[in-house]
Amino acid sequence: MGIGGISIWQLLIVLVIVLLLFGTKRLKNIGSDLGNAVKGFKGAMSDSEKEADQERLDSSKEEKVIDGEVTHKEKDKEHT
Repeated sequence: MGIGGISIWQLLIVLVIVLLLFGTKRLKNIGSDLGNAVKGFKGAMSDSEKEADQERLDSSKEEKVIDGEVTHKEKDKEHT
């Protein structure tokens, strides 16, 4: 028994039939197209994660004021 109840001979027969139907050149093109699509998807996911991280960093850098706290800007206004 092979993978999921399929023997190695059945897998080889299916492989031969696929090669006869599509040919090696077309299978190579399909494989490279599929590889490029996966690369593009991973790149897009990576870019969106970087953007989300940058947004989190930018929001954490913003000045957070607690009620009753005087900021440097307000102090400067009081002195002038």
